[in-house]
Amino acid sequence: MTAVCVMVLGTTSGAGKSWLTTALCRHYARQGLKVAPFKAQNMSNNARVVAGVSGGQGEIGSAQYFQSLAAQAEPDVRMNPLLLKPEADTRSQVVLLGEVSRELSDMPWRGRSEKVWPHITAALDALRAENDVVVIEGAGSPAEINLHASDIVNMRVARHAQARCLLLTDIDRGGAFAHLYGTWALLPEDERALIKGFVLNKFRGDAALLAPAPQMLQDLTGVPVVATLPMWRQHGLPEEDGVFDMTPTLGTGVSSLPPKGARFALGRPGGETMTPTLGTGVSSLPPEGERFALGRPGGETMTSREWTTIAVVAWPRISNLDEFQPLKNVPGVRLVWARTPADCAGADWIVLPGSKSTAADLAWLRAQGLDRAVAEHAAQGGVVLGICGGLQVLGEALIDTHGIDGNAPGLGLLPLVTTFDADKTVCRTTATFGELCGPWQALSGVTASGYEIHHGQTAPHPAMAAQGDVAREVMPRLAWQNAAGNVLGCYLHGLFEDPAVLRALFGANVPTLETVFDGLADFLEHHVEPGVLQALIHKD
Repeated sequence: MTAVCVMVLGTTSGAGKSWLTTALCRHYARQGLKVAPFKAQNMSNNARVVAGVSGGQGEIGSAQYFQSLAAQAEPDVRMNPLLLKPEADTRSQVVLLGEVSRELSDMPWRGRSEKVWPHITAALDALRAENDVVVIEGAGSPAEINLHASDIVNMRVARHAQARCLLLTDIDRGGAFAHLYGTWALLPEDERALIKGFVLNKFRGDAALLAPAPQMLQDLTGVPVVATLPMWRQHGLPEEDGVFDMTPTLGTGVSSLPPKGARFALGRPGGETMTPTLGTGVSSLPPEGERFALGRPGGETMTSREWTTIAVVAWPRISNLDEFQPLKNVPGVRLVWARTPADCAGADWIVLPGSKSTAADLAWLRAQGLDRAVAEHAAQGGVVLGICGGLQVLGEALIDTHGIDGNAPGLGLLPLVTTFDADKTVCRTTATFGELCGPWQALSGVTASGYEIHHGQTAPHPAMAAQGDVAREVMPRLAWQNAAGNVLGCYLHGLFEDPAVLRALFGANVPTLETVFDGLADFLEHHVEPGVLQALIHKD
């Protein structure tokens, strides 16, 4: 078989390409078709571990991982053959077909294109040979005239695959019709011919008020506006890059509760309204004073006017931040991104997430005074969780003899030391927690699945262990707990994507990824003009 290729392009970064690609993957999969996603090059420190090309395992961008799940396909590295993981403002680690390439990482950016293009086309052609539909995501804008000659992710891919392209714009930013027309006008004529429809995303209000602009745009370009998608903040899919919400969120993303009984639009297909909620699993607040389980490790309950506040430290080189998206869906959880000590005030948990540059982020933590905030929180019995780089920071020291990350003293909340290896650990992992104490006791005996991406290898601090100060290893070589039980460090990414972990910690069933993917497809099908999605894959 040779797949038909549907491609999602955007007038800008952040227009919504990733979620629209995900929705298309689920839509076509629901038609009984064999579907795969593809993005030639992605720049992100949010990555997942998937099947490699030679039986091993490798990394791809998280967006393509979620798209493959939406497509009901087994994720593999061909779906994102080139991944750039920023290490500094002017330097990125280059991952080719799932594996770090030091040669490409050291090569000037503009020199990489011809080197990697054969790998990109081979990956795409292999996916086309195995599927009915390949849904391709572009990057940034396809009409950046300074980049067009060295393009390997937008129109060069579209031409190679003869893809049927949708051009998406964020109308909430303003200037949407100018963005669409300008992008179309800057493309060569043969590339314009590949654009089959314009999509307006993040629209607020009455779509009828857009007239006559859509028809005027079609008169100018010959391309119809095939969908006007309403603003929908609570779709449940992680944002691909950046801290996805800097305002505290309660469950589904409601940053504050409106007056009792007030109704407001919440992104339901068709524009229906609903009463405010504390998370996707709670349709209304229980009577005041009624108590219910709400995410305190150990199963404690709280009143209906309380919630669990989780502060995730948003350090500059944060990685895999998308693994915290499920916390936004948990009833009664208030998620805060912390960049100052004040952001941690009143938090029940403080989470130190993954980092692409642990020593540098640790230095930033100290410069902000967040190191003292974390230490004081832990000393008062507050819950602290470190994941991957966050685990390393919780220890006594970072030791780097290979020039991988940097040497630094840690926060000293766990009697551990981390040594950086030249080789990176990249693997899917399933492991079972041993006996935990204190606030994390609910995880005892829970089997969790996730992934590891780290250079550091962590072990007990020898001198401290000799004096009897030993961290409790609660998952072999992967997780440790302090003696008081309130501080936990773990190498396993994806904990909050595991239903068993969520149930143990929060006592509530949150929506699954399957629920999210079906919701995206439902939303798309409701708002796209009839027949458009089928016409895109019709073989001429």
